[in-house]
Amino acid sequence: MLRIPWTTKKTNERVLNEANKRRSLVRTIRKRQATFLGHVMRRGKLEHLVTTGKFEGKRGRGRQRERIMDGLATWLGPGKLAAVKNRDLWRDMIANAYKQGT
Repeated sequence: MLRIPWTTKKTNERVLNEANKRRSLVRTIRKRQATFLGHVMRRGKLEHLVTTGKFEGKRGRGRQRERIMDGLATWLGPGKLAAVKNRDLWRDMIANAYKQGT
């Protein structure tokens, strides 16, 4: 990142502070999930059924698994998943959520 040799024995946190950067792996994952979800929801085929979890049959035992939709709904905010049909609005929402770091 700053071309610091490994022999200086600095911690990752110290290097990030010197570079004025933050860890952003979770935010990057959420952004990629949101762009994929927008793609899938606009197509509306088998992938749409899988991500929304609307299948027939018996319900599994134990704790329910968290769906992609649930995680993104909490990340973007309530009522925002309806904007997936409008591609430009969806991209703007994802970019703003990514910049805010929520």
